[in-house]
Amino acid sequence: MTVEPRDAHGDAHGDEPRSYGLPGQGRDRGAGHDSEAGPQPLREQVRAAEVIAAGVRGAEPGEIPGKLCVAAVELLPVTGASVSLRSDGMPVQLSASDDRAARMSDIQATLGDGPCTSAGATGTTVYATDLASERDAGRWPVFAQQATAAGIRAVYSMPLGNDTVCVGTLDLYRDVPGELTRREVRLAELVAGVMTVALTALPRDEEDGPEGGALWLSGLAPAHDEVYQAIGVIMVQLGVDSDEALARLRAHSFARNRTALEVAHDVVRHHERFDRD
Repeated sequence: MTVEPRDAHGDAHGDEPRSYGLPGQGRDRGAGHDSEAGPQPLREQVRAAEVIAAGVRGAEPGEIPGKLCVAAVELLPVTGASVSLRSDGMPVQLSASDDRAARMSDIQATLGDGPCTSAGATGTTVYATDLASERDAGRWPVFAQQATAAGIRAVYSMPLGNDTVCVGTLDLYRDVPGELTRREVRLAELVAGVMTVALTALPRDEEDGPEGGALWLSGLAPAHDEVYQAIGVIMVQLGVDSDEALARLRAHSFARNRTALEVAHDVVRHHERFDRD
């Protein structure tokens, strides 16, 4: 169950799923209860635009997603942010505002479960407002346990893309439980919209299709390239297909309290081997 945010007065948004288009493309229809005609929303939008512009000024294209994660933390009541790209098998973490946010992203990729993977799969925003609650812990039990152990109590995952293609997710982390207000959701959507533009503007192989794919991702997140190399090695070692190899990598990593990235690094360098049962 997706938990919809509430405004400062406690009125829930409508039950319609959120699309993941750019701001203004059919999103947050319930926000009409808030008056946006006054000067305060305009000032907030101007400040947000200034923070984003200052953050990305002079940055190379590949650096912009990380700069936007930092801007999200400055603009919103969150302690960290990460951006992951969708790919076959595993989300690919592209950037994060800090080490803890990066770790949360890696944990979700390793488990194949969490708000990030749910948002990417459904194309709708996912709000985990209290990972210690029965509601959220019941949905992602292992991720919730690991996140709360690391001091993260809430996660807000927003798909990036348009009405037909989800290219990734913007994931916001907070160390206290709670919902975002409508104003905060609008700011988060603004960052997500700019992030979408930044991702779709990144250089890609001319042979790659508009939806992206392995060729587009290759080189953008070098550490994650090792995961796919490791999957190939495991396929040969165990004589299994790619899905089974990824499942074995995830299970092996979880059993040793490591991330899939860490184990993949060792597999590629022949420091770790998968043997047939």
